[in-house]
Amino acid sequence: MKIFIKVKPGSKKNEIKKIDENNFIVSATKPANKGKANQAIIKLLAKHFNVPQFSIKIFSGFVSKNKIIEI
Repeated sequence: MKIFIKVKPGSKKNEIKKIDENNFIVSATKPANKGKANQAIIKLLAKHFNVPQFSIKIFSGFVSKNKIIEI
């Protein structure tokens, strides 16, 4: 399954907002620095979808705020 997310790094709290079936806004407290925000996003999505972290991959947009995630 592929989902589209918009990332808000450096936010006050970690949260996931569902826009529609495949679109989400993910806020992470970690900064967009050296992949820290990406790791935080993977942890948040793993918890949200109740899957292990290794099953979540950033398919596209590793250095972008708009990402395609494969679960």
